[in-house]
Amino acid sequence: MISIAEPETRTAGPDAIDKWTTERVTWIHYWTPTLLSFRTTRYRAFRFTPGHYARLGLGPADRLVWRPYSLVSAQYHDYLEFVAVLVPGGEFSARLAQLRVGDEIAVEKACFGFLTTPQLAPGRDLWMLASGTGLGPFISILRDPAQWEAFERLIVVHSVRHATELAYRDEIAAMPGEALFADARARLSYIPVVTRDAHATELRDRIPNLLADGRLEAHAQIPISAEDSRVMVCGNPEMARELRQLLATRGFATSRRGAPGQMAFEKYW
Repeated sequence: MISIAEPETRTAGPDAIDKWTTERVTWIHYWTPTLLSFRTTRYRAFRFTPGHYARLGLGPADRLVWRPYSLVSAQYHDYLEFVAVLVPGGEFSARLAQLRVGDEIAVEKACFGFLTTPQLAPGRDLWMLASGTGLGPFISILRDPAQWEAFERLIVVHSVRHATELAYRDEIAAMPGEALFADARARLSYIPVVTRDAHATELRDRIPNLLADGRLEAHAQIPISAEDSRVMVCGNPEMARELRQLLATRGFATSRRGAPGQMAFEKYW
């Protein structure tokens, strides 16, 4: 997921340089002309929890433009993977659009975020509700075999405007048959939602509307309750706000110090 705020530009002094490493782009894949995934080399000491995000910098070392991106890669990968959308007029996006395999990119050594399963109280079902590139952190979570043992059901709901924007669709569908997950405890349900292409998917409405009137649970054939369900949300701020309100009326709460909750949201706009 990409921030839509104005990019941060930093001047690289000696102390600042110690906070990031210079990596190289090793792979780029365009899902659409404005939606891409890319991989970089990985600093040997870089550590993260699935669901975290990192800050990436592009440009001259003394005038780097920074953006936060969720990590899509697994902890065991020797590379870092990200998914991004090119924002018209965005300074970072303009540089990202010119990125080629072999180019340099700055990656901060620290990673951040609250969209990780250790933040949540133990539960039976893990719902991952995403719009657009908000799917990114959930791919990292799905690539983690530990999540397939921690829950009985993993439910991914990915909402996009057009079917071509359903990034990682084939990989998600194939996961249950992979050797890493074939004998896992959890069962995976993948629910794509395309809102603007007629007949592309069975569900076509916004995720908050689908949750509010029961269509989401009916389609998944899995109830959502504060007792058994844990819900993670990543996507546009309006969707997150509506879902937070809807889930709160059902008894869901976010985590507080000493009190793990039943829902988690990522926001770095």
